Amino acid sequence: MIPQSNLEKEHASIPERLDRRIATHELLDSRWSPRSFSERPIEPRKIIGLFEAARWSPSSANEQPWSFIAATKEDTDTYAALLGTLTERNRSWAASAPMLILAVTKLTYSKNGQANRHAWYDLGQSVALLTVQASALGLSVHQMGGFDGQSARALFSIPQGYEPVVVLAVGYAGSVEQLPSDLRHREMAPRSRKPLEEIVFTQQWGKASPYVETKNPLLNNPPSKN
Repeated sequence: MIPQSNLEKEHASIPERLDRRIATHELLDSRWSPRSFSERPIEPRKIIGLFEAARWSPSSANEQPWSFIAATKEDTDTYAALLGTLTERNRSWAASAPMLILAVTKLTYSKNGQANRHAWYDLGQSVALLTVQASALGLSVHQMGGFDGQSARALFSIPQGYEPVVVLAVGYAGSVEQLPSDLRHREMAPRSRKPLEEIVFTQQWGKASPYVETKNPLLNNPPSKN
């Protein structure tokens, strides 16, 4: 298991990362997507911190195309509406999260009305920074594509030209014991990703970059410090 360091992960047991060659920052090491959440509410200052991190994300032409519809369980109607947009499978566990967030992106540039082909990318960056900030605050985020975007558009009067993209479940990670048995194993299974050779190229598409190949001598003989 990856050490928790000084990060505040309540009841969290973070699954192992397989085949990792180089350690990353502890905020990235501790980031994962649990399906079990504690009942502990999120402190108001931490909620603001999440959205500040998202707000200061970079974007094409500084367009900042992201918007968020957020609700804690205290906002009963909005929370229920967000939960209701999820697939049945996602609702079965997301209902334990103390906060749900719908992330929306604007598809055109405000300055000229032209299509913004970077809109989804920029929203993704914004959400990524939100998740890193969540790790710094001891919180966890699970992102869900399994939701009804048209239902969300109608429920929240999202105008044309804006696209509901993803729903986030946010909170303190809880015990896996609260999950249905079929999800419990998935929750604790080791995490894996494609090998670096399959995603990083240099000379041509599909040809693994020498910078990430396992035979790279720098991986075994790091440069000396002068």
